[in-house]
Amino acid sequence: MTNPLYDQLFGKHAGKNTPFLIFQDGSILTHAAFLESAAQIAHVLTDNGMVAGDRLAAQVEKSATSLALYAACAQAGIVFLPLNTAYTVDELSYFIENSGARTVVCDGGSKTLLDPVVSKLGARLETLNADGSGSLTDQAKAKPPEFATVERAPDDLAAFLYTSGTTGRSKGAMLTQANLLSNAATLAELWRFTDKDVLLHALPIFHTHGLFVATNVSLAAGGAILFLPKFDLDAMIDLMPKATTMMGVPTFYTRLLQDERFTADLTKGMRLFISGSAPLLAETHRQFEERTGHRILERYGMTETNMNTSNPYEGERRAGTVGFPLPGVELKITDPATGDTLPAETVGQIEVRGPNVFKGYWQMPEKTAAELREDSFFITGDLGMIDADGYVHIVGRNKDLIISGGYNIYPKEIELILDAQPGVRESAVIGVPHSDFGETVLGLVVPDSPETPDLDAILAVAGTSLARFKHPRKLVLVDSLPRNTMGKVQKNVLREQFKDTFATA
Repeated sequence: MTNPLYDQLFGKHAGKNTPFLIFQDGSILTHAAFLESAAQIAHVLTDNGMVAGDRLAAQVEKSATSLALYAACAQAGIVFLPLNTAYTVDELSYFIENSGARTVVCDGGSKTLLDPVVSKLGARLETLNADGSGSLTDQAKAKPPEFATVERAPDDLAAFLYTSGTTGRSKGAMLTQANLLSNAATLAELWRFTDKDVLLHALPIFHTHGLFVATNVSLAAGGAILFLPKFDLDAMIDLMPKATTMMGVPTFYTRLLQDERFTADLTKGMRLFISGSAPLLAETHRQFEERTGHRILERYGMTETNMNTSNPYEGERRAGTVGFPLPGVELKITDPATGDTLPAETVGQIEVRGPNVFKGYWQMPEKTAAELREDSFFITGDLGMIDADGYVHIVGRNKDLIISGGYNIYPKEIELILDAQPGVRESAVIGVPHSDFGETVLGLVVPDSPETPDLDAILAVAGTSLARFKHPRKLVLVDSLPRNTMGKVQKNVLREQFKDTFATA
């Protein structure tokens, strides 16, 4: 095979008039038609000067065409950088510059704001709107529906996914063709996906979960996707009888359970519900099984590795655990100080090794060396343990990561903005429990006496500098921050103190 990722996920469906994307209005895009669209886009990219190994950054709404852009990049050997649609221009500037992206694709509404940024960095700007219109598709219409697939090797880069760093500087995780393929093939087999499956897909496709898990698994199996632009409760309930599988974040499941229309009868045609990106409460597990008779399958992954573990398809799916390491993936619990492997039922840091583990951080050799050991074990930053039966438990995060609604948020990035505001001596940002999002962002602000900071004004500044999902839900004035003997802020103390802030939210 000349291009493993394209050939094994996309190319094998060439000429098939089987349903691939099924839309809310009942219209269908076949595998063959989808690939023709992707080929036309690949022509646009290469005709505009892009070559294998170049990077393309895309901040676009979820659509059939934006998914075809991913396929086009794979076919042309271009490294794909999907970016959260909530990112601000300031955030995008860093991603574009750091990645060296030669082409940036954005929504037409963002063109005016991004034009100066992209021009300054010497990149090309194309537009792609949610309805499929834009400069990219205008050019694609005139291109041939076939494209000569560019040769690539398994170790060649296929994608960058940016993950925030604890210092506030985002890191570009480099994912190879083999990384993405191994995970797709393993999960399709483990979760028993076939060409008869119809996946209910309401996840964003700028994220590992929606793109490299949900979409890639469906492509690997050859099934169809009920393709929703976003989570819409009415649409989910309307389409569920037509689906066999669903992947979602905990928020999806809590909102379904809040609706009386969500019943066992509605889900009788489903064979599998999968949850990830954030921990699912044991109570949600219980309520879901009581309501539907289905047991949600929870798994564990991250940007740098895609999926690492999964509860079993056959066998006990244990609430509060993320199951077992995937076939071909090694997982161990180590002492954070020494790196020594710890015995079963001992809490330590989680390390993983396998074909799913990324190649390193783009242009950050020191960070790569710090987190990716010479023996290829990746230090995840998560704390966990393996119980006597082999189930993996995630018990915390030693990087103070906040996961809200399935999105990763690092406090330091927000603290840097809060600390720079008038009247602020220092700040601490923590994640506290929230009934809908799992966790939400709380900012604790120490005033710079005698001046009292304007909390509303600070929130407004954060709103212009940060993606919406990173915005503090609330700011609280405190006299001081608790510290240990080394002067480090004790965020565990703060999380305990403020854990009930949104208890009724």
